[in-house]
Amino acid sequence: MAHTVKTYTIKKWNLSELFSGFDSPELQAAFDNVEEQVTSFEGVRGKLKPDMEVDHFLEVVRASEATTRIVNRIYAFAGLSFSEDTQNQNAQSLLGRVQQFVAEMQNRTLFFSLWWKDLDQKNAERLMSASGDYRYYLEEMRHFKPHTLTEPEEKVVNLKDVTGSNALINLYDAITNRYVFKLEVDGEVKELTRAQLQPYIQGSNADLRAKAYQELYRVYGEDGPILGQMYQTRARDWHNENISLRKFPSALSVRNLANDVPDEAVNTLLEVTKKNSKIFQRYFKMKAKFIGVDKLRRYDIYAPVAKSDKPFEFDAAAQMVFDAFSAFDPKIGDLARRVFDRDHLDSEVRKGKQGGAFCASINPDDTPYVLMNYTGRARDVATLAHELGHAIHAMLASHHTTFTFHSSLPLAETASTFGEMMLTEKLLAEETDEAVRRDILFKQMDDAFATILRQIYFALFEREAHAMIQKNASVDEISAAYMENLKEQFGDSLELSDEFKWEWVSIPHIYHTPFYVYAYAFGQLLVFSLYQQFKAEGESFKPKYLKILSAGGSEAPEKILSGAGIDIRSAKFWQGGFDVLSKMVDQLEKL
Repeated sequence: MAHTVKTYTIKKWNLSELFSGFDSPELQAAFDNVEEQVTSFEGVRGKLKPDMEVDHFLEVVRASEATTRIVNRIYAFAGLSFSEDTQNQNAQSLLGRVQQFVAEMQNRTLFFSLWWKDLDQKNAERLMSASGDYRYYLEEMRHFKPHTLTEPEEKVVNLKDVTGSNALINLYDAITNRYVFKLEVDGEVKELTRAQLQPYIQGSNADLRAKAYQELYRVYGEDGPILGQMYQTRARDWHNENISLRKFPSALSVRNLANDVPDEAVNTLLEVTKKNSKIFQRYFKMKAKFIGVDKLRRYDIYAPVAKSDKPFEFDAAAQMVFDAFSAFDPKIGDLARRVFDRDHLDSEVRKGKQGGAFCASINPDDTPYVLMNYTGRARDVATLAHELGHAIHAMLASHHTTFTFHSSLPLAETASTFGEMMLTEKLLAEETDEAVRRDILFKQMDDAFATILRQIYFALFEREAHAMIQKNASVDEISAAYMENLKEQFGDSLELSDEFKWEWVSIPHIYHTPFYVYAYAFGQLLVFSLYQQFKAEGESFKPKYLKILSAGGSEAPEKILSGAGIDIRSAKFWQGGFDVLSKMVDQLEKL
């Protein structure tokens, strides 16, 4: 169908589809509604029996889903309001209120999941086989049985998290998002947010790159001892809850079970990546030649190779992304447009706004919300494609239940990374200027480094840091371990300066979601493999790919992927992704 061409501008999103404001009667009504539904749900407690009727059981699951949907909307409104302005006191207090309220509601409905995990296998199987799309959600819940505590203990953990680790993370965000970085540009000292500092870190001026990095870690380093202490507390909390109380075998296996990915697959991914770090080291040595230096400094790894700092106007960027997506499948382009047309995109750079980018999928029938900080660089166009990929993934899975539409973390990066690759292909196909083409190819390698090697080394660092903190390591000792991690990652391919020892305290993921980071590498290497299939099979690949996305979180990742002929436990599969990268380096060496 033809589209009336709309022009899109940089602006703030509109959250009124969720609630019209902090004081809105609908918001208060939503809280009351949850309270009522939970009170009625508590009446089920005495009626849960091993031999209960399927219909009665499904009624209970549906009631739980109905409440979850309202909670998701309240939570999203609070979280998105906070991320659009982390210094807004109304948003801060609403977020605190929601976290407290949700913990109390979870405690009152906890009895259901405890009963379910405890149910005998035969009756569980009988009820699951009749539960349609809820099946995987119910099955996945039972995986946690060995790590589940008694009801009073679970309630204490929920309440402790509100004023414990959740509060700590909110403080970390509030502290780090108000940082101001000072950088002298053309004789004038600018005061910048982290998002505004980024273009200098990745810009073409070598001197400014170094100064921007030094300033970044000067500011984080000043608070380093405090941020480091927050991290120690976060890691101790993780250990106390998950290893001491829940008896998980390791800090990492907690995340693996939540992702429903076997430890074996993740360990294989980590090992294969370590073995292939030399591909990137070879790339950095070659990049030094293109930039005209003997050896790269750590400041230079994202340096553009050509001086083509060609700015991309926002509307042109949006249209490019739509075109790349529509060329694959018009439906995908339409879904990406929906995020814009609903005003669910916050693309503006503002003080106090959360840095970086994310996509929030709330319920199956809500159009996802996307936040990014658009500064007009090619990298921002790629970020736009990436975050819209997430949104498309959620929308393609919107025929599933609230419990099963959300993809698991390792598959969550599939659509986003594939989206970026489609955009890159399009840019390469249309670009006539050799310098710009070369820049795009180098950027692709830079991004592959940032998504694969860097993230896996973060995960290896987390594994080590969690273990060290158990042995009472100081913040300085953790910083020293981080420097060793960087030395192993880069080998002799570049020069590292001392301030990078504070880089780890500037990585929000390791605070927010321990061991999240390997999902990026998982997704990127998976996409390289899928992209190879796409190139080989053409049109016949598309239904297979769309099927992976439409599955959302309705099956185990391993099962969803084995349908596409992928074995995530095999080292050979992961090596395939690195072979693609190795060829990319060969291609660049020939330029």
